[in-house]
Amino acid sequence: MNYGYFDGARKEYVITRPDTPSPWANYLGSPEYGAIISNNAGGYSFAKSGANGRIIRYRFNSVAVDQPGRYVYIKDNETGEYWSGSWAPVCKPLDSYKSECRHGTAYSVISSEYKKIRTEVAYYVPLGASYEVWAAKVTNNDSVPRKLSVTGYCEFVNDNNYEQDQINLQYTLFITRTYFRDNFILQKQNEVFKNPDTDRFLGLAKGKVDAYCGDRDAFVGAYRSYANPKGIEEGLKGDLNYNTNSCGALQSDIVLQPGETKELTYVMGQRPEAVAKEIIAKYEADGVVEAELAELTNYWHSKLDNFQVNTPDEDFNNMVNTWNAYNCFITFTWSRAASFQYCGLRNGYGYRDTVQDIQGIIHLAPEMAKKQIIFMLSAQVTNGAGLPLVKYTHTAGKENHPDENDPDTVYAKETGHPSYRADDALWLFPTIYKYISESGDVAFLDEEILYANDDEKGTVYDHLKRAISFSMNNLGNHGMPAGLHADWNDCLRLGKKGESTFVAFQLVYAIKKLREYAVIKNDTEYVAYLDEIQAKLKGILDNCWNEDRWIRGYMEDGTVIGQRTDPEANMWLNPQSWAVISGFSSQEQATLSMDSVDRELNTPYGAMVMYPPYFNHGFDGALMQCFNKCTKENAGIFSQPQGWLILAEALLGHGNRAYRYWKEAAPATYNDNAENRVLEPYVYGQFVEGKDSPFAGRAHVHWLTGTASTVMVGTVEGILGMRPNADGLSINPSIPSEWTEYEINKTFRGKKLHITVKNPSKKESGVEKLIVNGKEIAGCFVNAAELSDTNEIEVIM
Repeated sequence: MNYGYFDGARKEYVITRPDTPSPWANYLGSPEYGAIISNNAGGYSFAKSGANGRIIRYRFNSVAVDQPGRYVYIKDNETGEYWSGSWAPVCKPLDSYKSECRHGTAYSVISSEYKKIRTEVAYYVPLGASYEVWAAKVTNNDSVPRKLSVTGYCEFVNDNNYEQDQINLQYTLFITRTYFRDNFILQKQNEVFKNPDTDRFLGLAKGKVDAYCGDRDAFVGAYRSYANPKGIEEGLKGDLNYNTNSCGALQSDIVLQPGETKELTYVMGQRPEAVAKEIIAKYEADGVVEAELAELTNYWHSKLDNFQVNTPDEDFNNMVNTWNAYNCFITFTWSRAASFQYCGLRNGYGYRDTVQDIQGIIHLAPEMAKKQIIFMLSAQVTNGAGLPLVKYTHTAGKENHPDENDPDTVYAKETGHPSYRADDALWLFPTIYKYISESGDVAFLDEEILYANDDEKGTVYDHLKRAISFSMNNLGNHGMPAGLHADWNDCLRLGKKGESTFVAFQLVYAIKKLREYAVIKNDTEYVAYLDEIQAKLKGILDNCWNEDRWIRGYMEDGTVIGQRTDPEANMWLNPQSWAVISGFSSQEQATLSMDSVDRELNTPYGAMVMYPPYFNHGFDGALMQCFNKCTKENAGIFSQPQGWLILAEALLGHGNRAYRYWKEAAPATYNDNAENRVLEPYVYGQFVEGKDSPFAGRAHVHWLTGTASTVMVGTVEGILGMRPNADGLSINPSIPSEWTEYEINKTFRGKKLHITVKNPSKKESGVEKLIVNGKEIAGCFVNAAELSDTNEIEVIM
């Protein structure tokens, strides 16, 4: 079933049926002020932290679903009938209520028409602002005048901390009260402390407030809901909260002549009373909303325009040009902090998650990526490990530095402490390599950055060397990196001295990349050291080959995990793809292992993370067995590894297979089957249920997932073949043979590249000829020094 479509020209997803299988969301704002909004205006807002900065409430996993939110109610004062500008919460019959939601880049516009009254509400956070705007327009499409009451509504939290607000009710129900101030509701928390930073407000500009309410229970009424609130049925009575729950409700009584439109602009946020008054006053002027929306759109589109494709596949174009890219930016910004599944309790940046997330935006905004890389390098301790969970500190002199003293930070000071993850710091290598290669900023290697647990500084090059040292100082019984607390798969605990082939292949990759930099720096002694440990690793990893696959690793007692003869979990995805990505697999091993993946793990919805699922033959460290079969890490289609699979097949030149895996994973390909996928068809989720599930193909945990970055890398570097290094750009596509021609517009180190790829022989890979600004070049590499400000590049396959 189809609920909407992609508008590629406007970079929007347009929802035409509001009764979507789940709330289909969008993100507004910036790190200073974040907001998530569904296609029915459900959602919540927060200042800086999803855990400790909540402003308005949202009830997770509740019935009714997706409530409360940012509502605009319309009431016909002649008939008494009322509805909402978004289909929910009132939910009028869809044969008479028409609705459309346009999710764009950091804005959403929800429009509807009912009984010849059209409403349109644009929701956004102005660029750089710490409040949000709901710009409503109400139009009379009738032939007679209409008398209406329009009410903007939100439900405030009583405490910024999510848990305190929802659970510690014996305290939080008695700390707030609301006031009415001319054109806004003001909520004060712990008023005696006179802390204006916790003042919350909902105000109205470009309209008159004829009635108001600041008490949620008075607004909704006993034994009612947001579908039939007493305050809308009977009109607002001026109730204000004292010792219960707060809300903001502002009613405007208007008369609309035939064809007339009136604007009502609601402003909501958490700012001191005097500041709130100034903010609201700004929106009395004409044109402010239009100018801010244009500025917001231009900002985001300018980022996305740094890489645009035009291929024969519109789903591919929509994902690469807009939605996969925007998904990457949102995950880069909010990590795993706030969504409709992440309630905000994970208050910080996971090390591996964040370092991987950076990769997805490097080709679009390398300057943003660099800033976050520096932050994550400063979250590395002197022994080379990364802090598992990282938060910003506000200590003078250490701004934008991890806060090692925060009680919410999992902090480990001693080498080999079990809370360290074996893989965390190894993710620095692909991320830093991609940044330097995209930007050409080789000097970054010499920048000095503080370590997390000391005032000691080290160059970026030194940080990378210490990451290698951490792995080499924590080896298991076979000489591979020890499992410590976990590797990428937090549900696989092999023991402190257990060993992961996945991490070993990451180390192989890291050594190769660091060796390139050691050569650049003429660090001959270190080059020799890297060559020595790489040779040792080869001898050890050769023993991990098991006929047609790489094993998953060794438990602390030496038990092999992932042998082909094991009754369960005998085939694992990540060792196969990373053996290729690291360059370790021979051609024969790569062919055999990737064929095994296709045969034993692949499904119509992507490749399962392993198979068969654990059920009868698990072990204490196989934590995934707590999940149902083919769910999450227990043989579910964990979505993040799909990007590595795409990349691996592309590196092997298997364009058809890489593209098939891309289509299986891409949300856009399920737009006409959305009722089965359930999640938004424009963003990635954490996992999809595998083939043994009765709901195979159903996706879960939207937006905030490393899938966005891994698939973007697999697509851009793998399928499209954009593979830069410090000297320039290699263009080496691995595409479906059916594509005979496509175009790329790319910004590379400030230069504009228009790339036309022609494939007259319908090949999957292999470049026959490269023409740069009319000059034929041998091979597929373009030296950055030879590029002009604007460039025409033709690739013949």
